[in-house]
Amino acid sequence: MGFAYDAALTALIATASPWLLWRARAGRPGPWQLWRGPQYPATPPTDTPVVWFHGVSVGEVHLLGPVVAAFRQQFPHFDVAISSTTPTGLAEARKRFVNTVVAPFPFDLSWQVRRAFDAIRPAAVVMAESELWPGFLAEAQRRGVPVAVINGRMSPRSANRWRRVALLARATFGRVHSWAVQDQEHRNALLTLGVAPDAVQVTGSVKFDGALASQTSQAEALKQLLGIRANQTILVAGSTQECEEKHLLSAWKYLVPDYPDLRLILVPRHPERFESVAQWLATEQVTFSRRSQLVQPANIPASVVLLDTLGELSALWTLADLGFVGGSLDGKRGGQSMIEPAARGVPACFGPHIWNFKDISKQLVARGGATMLSGPADLEPTLRQWLANPADRQRMGQAARAFVATQQGATQRTLDFLAERLPLLASTSRRAG
Repeated sequence: MGFAYDAALTALIATASPWLLWRARAGRPGPWQLWRGPQYPATPPTDTPVVWFHGVSVGEVHLLGPVVAAFRQQFPHFDVAISSTTPTGLAEARKRFVNTVVAPFPFDLSWQVRRAFDAIRPAAVVMAESELWPGFLAEAQRRGVPVAVINGRMSPRSANRWRRVALLARATFGRVHSWAVQDQEHRNALLTLGVAPDAVQVTGSVKFDGALASQTSQAEALKQLLGIRANQTILVAGSTQECEEKHLLSAWKYLVPDYPDLRLILVPRHPERFESVAQWLATEQVTFSRRSQLVQPANIPASVVLLDTLGELSALWTLADLGFVGGSLDGKRGGQSMIEPAARGVPACFGPHIWNFKDISKQLVARGGATMLSGPADLEPTLRQWLANPADRQRMGQAARAFVATQQGATQRTLDFLAERLPLLASTSRRAG
């Protein structure tokens, strides 16, 4: 972008150094690494064009799985590179995309961005959902590299924030070539920010594609390790925030005298909170186990489990009898995806703060596939009703799974849109089959 922009970001790093040093203890980049940036190995020149796919963290990397697989089939004459911002996202990308270039995403300082572009040499960049940086977009524009956003979302709340910095919004969104968004509400929000109508198209949520795929083997191994028996009822609380774990445990304590076979499995959203949640559970006078410390099934499995590992939540939903989707009670996160429990036929509830998945949650509730709570006070009575009426929760689970089945196909719609918008793809497009 320029000297002034670099200077402002460098000053921000310096100001945030104490906080960054604290986060470095959890494996995040410290101030020096953030300023210096990742190093990229030299790669030999090639005539094969590269499309650079980016996912911020683990969730977006998972989203890229079916997209990249379909892209390689439809566009076999392109190479693929993958990047992620977080250490956990990079680890997941290296596990999922074997024999593929996987690289850290640069911080938005000009020398870092140039180094990344020089190393990867993309013909196009495809970004999953969000994380638009002005410096990165400016460098892409300078090099004539089109940037597309897929599975895009822009809530009215985020749009209002961007409107407060209208000049920065125009400079940022004007450099995105194409937007494939999840629903009409997100499209409308982008249009209010000045995005051209022909640049944005509703393609649906890619997270639906592949959600119905079986995970029997991983789920069975997890079932054996956790010691889950047929007579037990499993309550999974996925992607939780701090206040939500307290509400879940409180509800469980009220319920377990009447339903002694009810087991609670807590899955915090952020790995850096695993240790603090474990310490908190130790003060709550409950018997609990940590998934990371289980190497073989315990003789007497704990009634509360802390899933403090990565990459197992999807398989865990297969074992759930009822669920709670986190990030929805604290009013800060805007909710986490309820697609996975729905795809597994799990009756799930979530709080009222779900603006990130407003359209999906609305449709799911309307079809009887989930319940939206008005607040924490609704949690215990809702779970109690489900426990008392197994047939009701079975019907809800069936409705949830049926809804997911109707939403398939976003991956192909996304690729078709990109093929229409990006000339380099349109010239080599080849539909499978």
